[in-house]
Amino acid sequence: MNFIVFDLEATCWNGHQISETQEIIEIGAVLMNNYGEIEKDFSEFVQPFVNPTLSAYCRELTSITQKDVNRARSFPDVIEDFKDWVNILNDDYVLCSWGKFDKKMLINDCLLHNCEIEWIDKHLNIKRQYAEVKKLKKEIGLKWAIAKEEFEFEGIQHRAIYDAINTAKIFARYLDEWSY
Repeated sequence: MNFIVFDLEATCWNGHQISETQEIIEIGAVLMNNYGEIEKDFSEFVQPFVNPTLSAYCRELTSITQKDVNRARSFPDVIEDFKDWVNILNDDYVLCSWGKFDKKMLINDCLLHNCEIEWIDKHLNIKRQYAEVKKLKKEIGLKWAIAKEEFEFEGIQHRAIYDAINTAKIFARYLDEWSY
């Protein structure tokens, strides 16, 4: 079984949203084997279609620049490469993310761009299951879970590849605890 621990960054606004449509602007992922070892990674920016200009809030939160997304490829092109990287034809994978937002965003962007969504069905919400495993009263954010596990946060928070790498640390620690 291959575990695809992934994270997405999306267009965002502070306060007044100019659109109800958030779009993926970065996909970061690591492929983990049955032993919880990272075998390879995927990281790519995505050019937003509905709202191509990032808000100042979004640029500050994610550290993703306008130039990054202007130079990026479209969602359909990036998602095809991601699906090839996941090797969905193999059918021996589970998509894993910290929370349900990432799965929702994948589905929404696939629908926006008329891409298939069936491959997204195999999804594990690590955030929810982590709360269950640790017997927490409520789900906590990735930053707090990393601190709770006494890991050091690697990289820049709110950058997809680094959030995926840090989520993978927690995933690997509790590899035998997850239900998928």
